[in-house]
Amino acid sequence: VCLPCACREFPGCGNIVTFSQFLFIAVEGFIFEADFGRKRPAIPIRNYFIMVAMFFTVSVVNNYALNLNIAMPLHMIFRSGSLIASMALGIIILKKRYSVSKYSSIALVSLGIFTCTFMSAKQVASDSSLNQEDGPQAFLWWLLGIAALTFALLMSARMGIFQETLYQKFGKHSKEALFYNHALPLPGFLLLAPNIYQHAVLFSQSELFQVPVVGLTLPIMWFYLLMNVITQYVCIRGVFILTTECTSLTVTLVVTLRKFLSLIFSILYFQNPFTGWHWLGTAFVFVGTLMYTEVWNSLRSLPGRSRRRDGPKE
Repeated sequence: VCLPCACREFPGCGNIVTFSQFLFIAVEGFIFEADFGRKRPAIPIRNYFIMVAMFFTVSVVNNYALNLNIAMPLHMIFRSGSLIASMALGIIILKKRYSVSKYSSIALVSLGIFTCTFMSAKQVASDSSLNQEDGPQAFLWWLLGIAALTFALLMSARMGIFQETLYQKFGKHSKEALFYNHALPLPGFLLLAPNIYQHAVLFSQSELFQVPVVGLTLPIMWFYLLMNVITQYVCIRGVFILTTECTSLTVTLVVTLRKFLSLIFSILYFQNPFTGWHWLGTAFVFVGTLMYTEVWNSLRSLPGRSRRRDGPKE
């Protein structure tokens, strides 16, 4: 809830939000994972620099896309197409081959994203027609936003493949990766310092808010930022832990369900324009993702059902 609130009030605040998340996770990791710099990384540091360059680029590009007439629901839907990018790059780079059901699920996800993107394009064109001077320019900015999201999607998939090869070679070190992925990019935020400072000033000028229970009074935008940092840390840390404790199927399913629920909540809470076509596209994305993770087969293979189904055959 906190990130959409901030973006709704200050559309260009993505950089200060991302910087705050990176700083918090980096400080926590420096203390508890790197042992104040005394612990050597298990994966060579040069590999983390490559991974971080990709990670930083994806984060910044995704943030700037929100400034290019990209609505938050479309932003979330588009990013849910990571399965498409991962499969495409897996085929090209790793020479992987998939089953027919995998290709079918990817086609369904692609159709859902195309439907939502096309309908959003019509909305932008319709809104822009109210102002003949700004209309074409607004639509061109929207197209640039779609291009930015596409680039970030492909770069994120490439980063996932790179990380997968590192884990295969050096072993899984999720906490270490979490720390270095957030600590090494911090100097890069110096390039964004004017924008971050500008929004820090705007945040400080927002209306005052009294934090429940604590009784502390602070600008409400700083409260939103604090809550977003905490919740994002819990979410990101949970995902990294999940990758070491569960199968990739479970991780993918959990993350997909979280994105879907966030999308639904964002639409209902902030009353974003969402037509029946948008709902249909969202359904395609969700069902296609579940097909890709083969959750139906997993449910059918539960111990109780498996005994009932396979018992007579044996």
